[in-house]
Amino acid sequence: MFTFSTIAQYHNDLLNGTTTCVDAVRYYLQNIGKHASLNAFIEVFEEEALQRASSLDAERKSGKTLSPLHGVVVAIKDVICYENHAITAGSRILNSFTSLFSATAVQRLLDAGAIIIGRNNCDEFAMGSTNENSAYGPVRNAADVSKVPGGSSGGSAVAVQANMCMVSLGSDTGGSVRQPADWCGIVGFKPTYGRISRHGLIAYASSFDQIGIFSHNVSDTALVLEIIAGADNFDSTVSSTPVPAYSQLLHHTPYKPIKIAYFKEVFEHDGLDVEIKKAFHEYVGQLRQKGYIVEAVQFPLLQYIVPTYYVLTTAEASSNLSRYDGVKYGFRAALNENDDLTALYKKSRTQGFGKEVKRRILLGSFVLSAGYYDAYFSKAQQVRRLLVEQNDAIFEQYQFILSPTVPTTAFNLGEKRTNPVEMYLADIYTVYANLVGIPGISLPLFKHSNGLPFGMQLMAPQFKEADLLALSQQLLNAK
Repeated sequence: MFTFSTIAQYHNDLLNGTTTCVDAVRYYLQNIGKHASLNAFIEVFEEEALQRASSLDAERKSGKTLSPLHGVVVAIKDVICYENHAITAGSRILNSFTSLFSATAVQRLLDAGAIIIGRNNCDEFAMGSTNENSAYGPVRNAADVSKVPGGSSGGSAVAVQANMCMVSLGSDTGGSVRQPADWCGIVGFKPTYGRISRHGLIAYASSFDQIGIFSHNVSDTALVLEIIAGADNFDSTVSSTPVPAYSQLLHHTPYKPIKIAYFKEVFEHDGLDVEIKKAFHEYVGQLRQKGYIVEAVQFPLLQYIVPTYYVLTTAEASSNLSRYDGVKYGFRAALNENDDLTALYKKSRTQGFGKEVKRRILLGSFVLSAGYYDAYFSKAQQVRRLLVEQNDAIFEQYQFILSPTVPTTAFNLGEKRTNPVEMYLADIYTVYANLVGIPGISLPLFKHSNGLPFGMQLMAPQFKEADLLALSQQLLNAK
């Protein structure tokens, strides 16, 4: 029977002849069918995946050296383009749209031998914290089907959680990889802004968006990052900083002594679950006993993080989503005889977009309007600059920042849908990394008394992914 623990173990099994790529794909296809009620996949590329697996098996048997991701079964969020495959961003507005090219990250996966098994359900245009804002219906958490998986990359998280693929790609604008990873009990990683090309990633908020990785372990995350990161002529915002051999650096000790900060104000937040607070304090004590220097630091700007994030991201969303108008592609509303072009725009966008997307477009248009631009958008940009400066000051003294990933465990389905502000506040610990452009990872460390998983978030300075992943490996190994 096929089993999977790490990509390295899988490759050993392939070389030893105890399994094949076809076996792996069949195993995951069977699990996808078994867990169809979780609604993690919008589309499964069954025939295509089996054909590619067969081709890879033939290559290996001919003596060809294994490529880094040979036969690795990957799922991709429905905001990441794959040539000649449908992509809808979980929205009716992109109904029947087929991508003309592959995202750089997807192409690099394919070039490294990966098998794309399907596209994952997500909150519409990556806007949401529960994966209930999809035109395809909500995704359910495999740990408890009455709970949400987190969002917006909930489908990608559940695909890994329920063993429907080996790894998956999501996108993280304010926690959309780390938060669902926390609620699903898996590893969720967001790199430095610009570490992975955004070419082929449908934009929500362009100065925040990053492709992220879900996996069962840090070593697989490191290997996938090593493959998909790096410069790209198709993305002017991607960094040309050389890509380290992340998978080879997992066992180095990044610093001696390792100094970790946490924000004192985090534990004064009313919404933090009592058990999560207790687990965090106990964990800090355990780290200190092991020789880590873990200290509280003042962070008076914490209360401004969420409003700053939502002012800026809704403004960028308003701009980015203006292109979806029902003219060139996607959903077009039926018109009456006397309707003009303006009516086409109004009807197509009203019927094509869901409630949460329309809410954020309206908020973004408001903060960008002539009478409110300086009062909201300009002020938020100023606060973002202050956050970056304070972040830099912290990293002059410490190598890492530790925090809870999310204030609570997973919500009940439908619990927060009538109160968007309460939902937005759930992002209080994750949006920081996107505002200042640093890498962050959610590590599955704990289980709540309610039976649900939760973890801790670790953050590092820009482009210090190798150190972040190495420390994450240490912490999980010591779990």
